[in-house]
Amino acid sequence: MQRYNIFYQIHKGLREMLYNSASLLQQTDFSQLSQRDHTARQVNEVLDLFDKHAATEDHWILPAIAQYEPSVTSLFAEEHVKDHELGEKLRSIIKGLQESVSVQDQETWGAVLRPVFIEFMVFNLEHMAKEEDILNRLLWRYFSDDELKVITQKILGYLPPETLQQYSSWMLRALSNNEIISWLKEVKSTAPDFIYEGLKTLAQTALPPQRWTFIRQSIGETALAA
Repeated sequence: MQRYNIFYQIHKGLREMLYNSASLLQQTDFSQLSQRDHTARQVNEVLDLFDKHAATEDHWILPAIAQYEPSVTSLFAEEHVKDHELGEKLRSIIKGLQESVSVQDQETWGAVLRPVFIEFMVFNLEHMAKEEDILNRLLWRYFSDDELKVITQKILGYLPPETLQQYSSWMLRALSNNEIISWLKEVKSTAPDFIYEGLKTLAQTALPPQRWTFIRQSIGETALAA
């Protein structure tokens, strides 16, 4: 039987955010104000959402495992500290980029930003893979799927609505059509109507029209008003 994976959906969204941002950094002309500001905003969003994700794991997931395997959770907590340090390094570079005046300085800061972001990305990809391997095995050993879903609900209740919307937008871009269809059906059957309608509207905004049309038709919904 396939067990409930508490990391699956959110980690897909976080990986999509990393891949998309790495691609954006490669394409950015840092001498152009609009491109420079857009990239800086997106990288700052990445850092903010990764910080908040680590905080929810520190608050809800690691303590649940710590009662059984404290040494393991200490190692992951230390990695969260390392992740934050890498994020602060990136924030410092972005600050230098935004304060630079000459084209030469802007391009120099951009050249520094790219490899440091790659370092951040590689660290987090490896960190999430370890969580999905090591922490999942421990969660499955000590908790039922229903208990893990309760932890998920606590996290969802803890996060501000605007943060949930940011995460949801990236998850929608990362998930397959069938996964989004299943998500929408689950939300429709378990959550208030306004949450379901909000998720549909977000999906229409986040997804290419062809994907959204297929999903909308698959769940038996008519087109949303423009």
